[in-house]
Amino acid sequence: MANQVKSALITAFVGKTKDRFHEYNTDKTVEEKFGLVSQMEGMTGVEVIFPYEISDAQKLKELLAKYKLGVAAVNVNVKAEPEFRNGGLTSTKEEVRQNAVSFIKNAKDFAKAVGANKVTCCPLGDGYEFNFQSNYATMWKYLVETIGEAADYIRDIPLFIEYKPSETRGRCYIDTAAKTLCLLNDIQNKDMGVTLDFGHSMYGQENPAEVVSLLANSPYGMYIHINDNDGKWDWDYPVCTRNYLAYAEFLYYLMKAGYNDYFTSDTSPTRWDIKDVFEMNARLTNKLWNLLSGVDQNEFDRLIAGNDYMKTWRFIEKEILSL
Repeated sequence: MANQVKSALITAFVGKTKDRFHEYNTDKTVEEKFGLVSQMEGMTGVEVIFPYEISDAQKLKELLAKYKLGVAAVNVNVKAEPEFRNGGLTSTKEEVRQNAVSFIKNAKDFAKAVGANKVTCCPLGDGYEFNFQSNYATMWKYLVETIGEAADYIRDIPLFIEYKPSETRGRCYIDTAAKTLCLLNDIQNKDMGVTLDFGHSMYGQENPAEVVSLLANSPYGMYIHINDNDGKWDWDYPVCTRNYLAYAEFLYYLMKAGYNDYFTSDTSPTRWDIKDVFEMNARLTNKLWNLLSGVDQNEFDRLIAGNDYMKTWRFIEKEILSL
């Protein structure tokens, strides 16, 4: 029997979404979203946005039980409040920084109450646009202090940090995997992790498979968001639509690292059928995972370690591209 990966999605994408010019799909209640997810082949979990999407722990537990879904993570939003417009965790005002920390602590309380095993946070409001706009050393000090304080609260619910090159700021302070690891190393809390978003890594000009290896050899946990883009912006396309081989390599190194957590779709359906998009993510991820499970990994690793890429390519051509 084929191995099935654990597939989840961020429920905010199941309702109405919008860009600068258009709105897509329709508003749905949290229960309507869960009902739709439960109909998606291969989907078994959800990542929910706290506090804006849902903040009632008992209600969420009831919905998870009713629709037979697991909770992959609680995603805490620390960018939407007006006071976070110029940064929450790195605000120059101490009371604003403390409010941002309280958002994450409250998310940890919520996660514990609903049975989630992690909180993930992408501090998109913390960054800058221009030269001479920021005191970088002070901002880094604030990040270490605020994220460190939040991570130290309820340590059995680890805080995962998601990095992104830009949005909502022209450049986010936490914009690469390496810088995220530097931050965690400065905080020195082993009960933390990194949320690796395939699309963020691609448009940040990283190699996601290399990032997997970097994280797998660190003391910290790893949690995966999946999508695709053209390397120019975070379009949140379905997987494999732009970068098939990069995604295959990504999965291969996750397999070698022993990754067994959720693959959570951070994908925006926009013009395409919601159910089809998320089923596609789960289906293709499972197909590739099983294909890679069936290759001779010892032979593949031997070829990768060699100096003749044409031999490696012939293996890829036959075993992965099936040509």
